[in-house]
Amino acid sequence: MTTSSQTPFPHATVTGLPRIGPRRELKRALEALWAGTIDESEYAEAAHSLRLSSYDRQRDLGLVADYAIPGDFSAYDQVLDAALAAGLVGEDTTGTDLGEYFALARGTVDRAPLEMTKWFDTNYHYLVPEVVDDRPFTARPQRILELVDEARQAGHTIRPVLLGPVTLLALSKPAEGAGRQPLDRLDELVDTYAELLTALHAAGVEWVQLDEPTLVTDLDAVSDEELAQRAGQAHARLLATADRPQVLITAPYGSLRAGLDALLGAGPEALGVDLSAATRTIDPEWLGRLKAADFGGTRLVAGVIDGRNIWAADLEAELAVLTSLQSGGREVSVSTSTSLLHVPYTVSAEKRLPVDVAGWLSFAEEKVTEVEALAAALDAHGEGAADPVSVREAAFSRSARAVRTRAESDRVVDEQVRARVAAIGERRTRVGSVEERREAQESLGLPLLPTTTIGSFPQTPEVRQARAALRGGRISEDEYTETMRAEIAQVVKLQEELGFDVIVHGEPERNDMVQYFAENLAGFAVTDHGWVQSYGSRCTRPPILFGDVHRPEPITVPWSTYAASLTDKPVKGMLTGPVTILSWSFVRDDVPLSTVAEQIGLALSDEVAELESAGVRIIQIDEPALRELLPLRADNRADYIAWAVDAFRLSSISVDPGTQIHTHLCYSEFGQVIAAIDALDADVTSIEAARSRMELLASLDPEEFDRSVGPGVYDIHSPRVPTVEELTGLLEAAITHVPRESLWVNPDCGLKTRKYEEVRPALANLVEARNEVRAKLTV
Repeated sequence: MTTSSQTPFPHATVTGLPRIGPRRELKRALEALWAGTIDESEYAEAAHSLRLSSYDRQRDLGLVADYAIPGDFSAYDQVLDAALAAGLVGEDTTGTDLGEYFALARGTVDRAPLEMTKWFDTNYHYLVPEVVDDRPFTARPQRILELVDEARQAGHTIRPVLLGPVTLLALSKPAEGAGRQPLDRLDELVDTYAELLTALHAAGVEWVQLDEPTLVTDLDAVSDEELAQRAGQAHARLLATADRPQVLITAPYGSLRAGLDALLGAGPEALGVDLSAATRTIDPEWLGRLKAADFGGTRLVAGVIDGRNIWAADLEAELAVLTSLQSGGREVSVSTSTSLLHVPYTVSAEKRLPVDVAGWLSFAEEKVTEVEALAAALDAHGEGAADPVSVREAAFSRSARAVRTRAESDRVVDEQVRARVAAIGERRTRVGSVEERREAQESLGLPLLPTTTIGSFPQTPEVRQARAALRGGRISEDEYTETMRAEIAQVVKLQEELGFDVIVHGEPERNDMVQYFAENLAGFAVTDHGWVQSYGSRCTRPPILFGDVHRPEPITVPWSTYAASLTDKPVKGMLTGPVTILSWSFVRDDVPLSTVAEQIGLALSDEVAELESAGVRIIQIDEPALRELLPLRADNRADYIAWAVDAFRLSSISVDPGTQIHTHLCYSEFGQVIAAIDALDADVTSIEAARSRMELLASLDPEEFDRSVGPGVYDIHSPRVPTVEELTGLLEAAITHVPRESLWVNPDCGLKTRKYEEVRPALANLVEARNEVRAKLTV
């Protein structure tokens, strides 16, 4: 084995960067390409400029050493990128054809996209590769080599980043008809990765990063010990490759257990671990295991700066952790716990955040500065920074101020909120059994296969412009309300014309299903530019939950009651649930999540009570993130499920048995949380099912799960308009798992991100499919 060994690993680095652009430049370029307003060459130029400006900015912030900047750009998804590079998917022999790439990601008129699901316990979504038994894996290094060469020509030496072979297969699924599980082909994939490494070495690349987050999780199909053993053997084989670059293996999103010794035994040149304060709290033994481990010649890349949350680090505390790891001569570099994909670009762009709250925050650029300051403090040479002493002193001073002022602030604790939650006690049970509620809800007059949508309808340019005009003071509150009412009236009329049974108001007033509630709940702050990628071109602005939560006044009641005044059909009130509000916000780290979940649940219960009093008898409390927050380790899950279920039940605790409570979950593996979904005690649960072709319904045992279910049959994350035949087939498949009297018909998710020219025909086809199946069932 020969490695490129002349360049040592940098003392300061990050394991990944935001890639959408400070002003969502990538989003705009992608959507312009898909809309046909720019061509592929114009898109390529926009992406090229974005990458180079990102490299320039990281260098300006202090990442000046060779290979300190990760080359982790993706046009859509890093899992898809790795699957293409290794030949798991795609027909293009180079893996660089954009048409093929986006066909896999988004589908075409004639071709369904890859399934999408959540990335570990985050709100990022990845595409699930489908592994075909008889398809050989093929190394396609071209895309990676192009990124390396592009950076090199601009004066940057970047570190290519690729999903590791174990994680790539663990996140994949067998293609239909396949007889083997993807992980059974690990040896074959290692050979392909060896070819990729050889190609990179031949191009002069001296460091490569392989991400293996699966090793911090407990999988259903294989034990931690067995997975670690297989990973250790796989990487030992891979690292034995002749003529390869040096390798950094990372294990983000949690603590290693059996995987620590297994990876160290494989002998990588560097090992990156998640050492954030959050992970050390979840696993108090983790730091001790690292201190006791024999790193041999492997450099420890300590991810002490939290890559997933936005609070300024306590640099003095983190420096103490780093210093303790240096004992025995261990070589230590400083990094982030995960990719900075999960945080916005910079706090400096926010001009309307409360000044005190802004001082408590660190986004991606501020985190790079924190990494650099810690490395400078740990290393007298400061890894080549122009003025490491002043950088270190300024960062440590800012950190101390943030820690002190946040602890002293009177904006954080609200004793009235805490007293009200405490007064609830242990009661978390709705009035009436499932059967009693079902009987009481017969007065709703719903037909067989009742049909509805998940809540949101497309947000037109006019709606977005009105919201921006209100924010900018160019129109009055009354003018804004009239614009929203006009949109609601059109949405109600469309649903009635199409033949929907339960009407929604379409949510035109909501910029985002979580941010909208955060703007109307005390204890939250929102950003203007804090965009984070959710998938592809889809971005969200997670609110910042900094203090105790309560609801000052009604939030959704006026909109739902207005919609109800326009129709004789039942109208469904729409709320976002406590777990999802938590999951899609940047959460507090000074109190347990369970405490904040209770506060949000109680605030939402006030909203539910007022909707019910206003005559809204169907209320949906969305919890698409219920599975998302499930801890990656099995021994932490029971406690999470208990408080998550309690918070949801608290939000609907006071409703009458005749009021029907819905919930919605999407893009997750539901098998692990079926019991929790049942425990939510909702009357109707709608779930994503189209991309997985109803696979998840096999987890629903009618003897154990006796509630109504709406498996989504229209995949709204693709621009495709599904045919009546497709939708009919999915509904008929659903009936094999769900009793007909318990089956609802609906799309997978809200329609906000789609356009009316896609939505109208898709919903019309959905209703026609419903009619066909309903007719067969009533013969």
